[in-house]
Amino acid sequence: MTHIAHLADRGVIEVTGEDRVAFLQGLVSNDVALAVPGTAVWAALLTPQGKWLADFFILSDGNRLLLDVERAQVALLVPRLTRFRLRAKVAIADVSDAWTVHVAWNGPAPAIPGLIAPDPRLPGAGWRILSQATLPANATPADWNAHRLSLGLPDGSADLEAEKSILLEAGFDELNGVSWSKGCYMGQELTARTKYRGLVKRRLVPVITDGPLPSPGTPVLKAGLEVGTLRSAQGPRGLASLRLDALAGPLTCDGMALSAEIPAWMRLPVTA
Repeated sequence: MTHIAHLADRGVIEVTGEDRVAFLQGLVSNDVALAVPGTAVWAALLTPQGKWLADFFILSDGNRLLLDVERAQVALLVPRLTRFRLRAKVAIADVSDAWTVHVAWNGPAPAIPGLIAPDPRLPGAGWRILSQATLPANATPADWNAHRLSLGLPDGSADLEAEKSILLEAGFDELNGVSWSKGCYMGQELTARTKYRGLVKRRLVPVITDGPLPSPGTPVLKAGLEVGTLRSAQGPRGLASLRLDALAGPLTCDGMALSAEIPAWMRLPVTA
């Protein structure tokens, strides 16, 4: 049975106008031209220095682009995107009151009204849904959070730090969040240099312990030395930003034994 959950903590930004694709194309990490009806694109907005500011799913109904984004980031993104508009023929608006965000997983796409597209990160991640109504749900946001943690998928500001995190540390390469062929965008230089010079020194990886994990931000230790930080967590599972040379463990977090579980999709250096 397909699980459906309403994510009330997500908002929607609308980008309209004849230049909407070209406008976003020069700003975000992925190829916006791929966002067509039935296909979503996962992309990030970076600082000029290549550090993460926000990420979102871009969906299209053929006439506009709709950004499925953390609701708390809408107030940041709308004015920031508007400042880059210059002479582009685009309009940017917060339409969170007109749209709801849902996710579905563990089954086929539900036959419900709205814009539906596969989550572009992993087949197992399911479906992203934008609807102008709150749809019947048979799962909770906590259920969805447990599912995405089991897959090792990052969740915006829960797992990345604004103006500090680098996309490749958070799996954006393997999870289809970066285009290496579309051309320039803000922060591209650092992103490309990080990849082609092998500069990634830490990764955001799934971790598990025998009991409930402590609060996000708790240091992760190896042989008494800090080697990372716990990010999001629910019950015994979480994500932690860890140095590559510490992944083999043994690790502790607030005195609890911790194990890194590297997902099959993650590509690590042979020497890690």
